[in-house]
Amino acid sequence: MGEARLKSVQCSSLAGLHRMAYKEWGDPANPKVLVCVHGVTRVADDFDALARALCDEYRVVCPDVVGRGRSGRLRDPAYYTVPQYVADMVTLIARVTQDDSLGVHWFGTSMGGLIGMMLASLDDSPVRKLVLNDIGPVLDQGALARIGEYIGQDIRFPDFETGAAYVKAVSMSFGPHSEEEWRKLASDVLRQEPGGQWVRHYDLGLAQPFQAITPERAAGDEAQLWSAWDAIRCPALLVRGEQSDLLSRETALEMCTRGPKPRLVEIPGVGHAPTFLRQDQIAIAREFLVGGA
Repeated sequence: MGEARLKSVQCSSLAGLHRMAYKEWGDPANPKVLVCVHGVTRVADDFDALARALCDEYRVVCPDVVGRGRSGRLRDPAYYTVPQYVADMVTLIARVTQDDSLGVHWFGTSMGGLIGMMLASLDDSPVRKLVLNDIGPVLDQGALARIGEYIGQDIRFPDFETGAAYVKAVSMSFGPHSEEEWRKLASDVLRQEPGGQWVRHYDLGLAQPFQAITPERAAGDEAQLWSAWDAIRCPALLVRGEQSDLLSRETALEMCTRGPKPRLVEIPGVGHAPTFLRQDQIAIAREFLVGGA
């Protein structure tokens, strides 16, 4: 039970069927399930350290959201959106839970937090506890434009070391890490092609929905997210990188007065987003999820 089991589940979109891969840690018979979902350009492997630390209490399930990592790609990139991801997670939760009444606990980083927020807001939601890692209902438009531009670039590297240096350079907002940790963060998201070049692990079509965002649509999305936040009733923890450019402190403080009124923890020296590789960060999640909140 100390290592992950690689599994997958079949999901559907209006464009057809696709498979979503996931890693499962801990006792496969444990009815307590923690679902951990990564950010827009990351993968399930981001949660290896957190999963190892919590698999004594939970069966920890970490999916590669469709279009990333080991998961399939959508035939129509227009469906790389939060509603599609929520539908996929409902399918995943049905696969991994043994008793609907127990529900799941949720840890979501960035995009994974948006998915969790929307899922937790629904009537009869399976989410019983919610951790949002550096995300909220207000998304800075400058940061979104930066993410969209970054996602769509077809960048190739002649060797792993060059790719790893690039990943480190664009991920400095994650905060201080050891060279071993940076290498892990890079190896999780780089893949070698048959010709020998190294590329990032995801479908470049992920950029399409970002490119379609207009100011009017962004305003509508923000209103919908605040409405979802106000509908959440489960206990929640909000984690913010002190230097985050995606979740402002003003937004975080407003979130604490609305909806589930979460506890707010800010992590100094970190931007978007805390990686939860370090024991001090893992302890924050464990206290909330296991210690009672």
